[in-house]
Amino acid sequence: MGLAIKVDPGEKVRLAKTDTGRAAGLTKSAGNERLDALSEQLGELQELLFAARRHAVLIVLQGMDTSGKDGTIKHVMSNVNPLGCRVEAFKVPTEEELAHDFLWRVHKVTPARGMLTIFNRSHYEDVIVVRVHDLVPKPVWEARYDQIVEFERTLADNGTLILKFFLHISREEQEERLLAREQDPGKAWKLSAADWRERERWDDYLQAYEDAIVRTSTEHAPWHIVPADKKWFRNLAIAEATVDALAARRDEWNDALRVLGQAKLAELRAMRTAGKSAT
Repeated sequence: MGLAIKVDPGEKVRLAKTDTGRAAGLTKSAGNERLDALSEQLGELQELLFAARRHAVLIVLQGMDTSGKDGTIKHVMSNVNPLGCRVEAFKVPTEEELAHDFLWRVHKVTPARGMLTIFNRSHYEDVIVVRVHDLVPKPVWEARYDQIVEFERTLADNGTLILKFFLHISREEQEERLLAREQDPGKAWKLSAADWRERERWDDYLQAYEDAIVRTSTEHAPWHIVPADKKWFRNLAIAEATVDALAARRDEWNDALRVLGQAKLAELRAMRTAGKSAT
């Protein structure tokens, strides 16, 4: 069993009873040492992904405010080549985006084959925030669960590996992080009165996430719940799950590159032979 808690299709989830401070018997120093090794592996696997161009990788990061989406990207992806990686953040929809279906702005930034794309928030905002704030009628956001499942199935059927992570922190940990921002001048730019207001809806958000995870965790696009009170454990759990998913394709990518290499060598030999004949 991995450090991140993979949610099987149809499995019940009780986020309020999930240990957000889990460390799996590891110390911080041991965890960081393992993270360094996994980060190296991830860099190597991403290079194979980019070169083979057989698959795309989509990583979805969701979580409460301060759960560590930015920190995850910074630490887990430290050895990833920027040429093959892109981060997309989803804010309040623009007027143009609202004039389309809710998946329009998402689909156009999904990764091409060979690319790894990270969604910092995602299409799940349209069954989380809109539900909690009653921005659309219930029948509208209810229908979106199935639409999301089919959308992700389309991506998967066309070669996209999808990993979805819910960064799960406790209400107490969130308060500590918000207060820490007030004390740190270097992080004061992150402060938002809205973060404190949203805390009043904590239980509503937790229920919305719980339902979204249960309704949309599938074989082709599984959810992983990541205990995230300990930042080092959060990073390690996500790195491990990502490396495991990509490593399962390593042999396929190496085989494709071997064939490509042989074709390139044959082309080079043919060119040299033609050059000698001409002289």
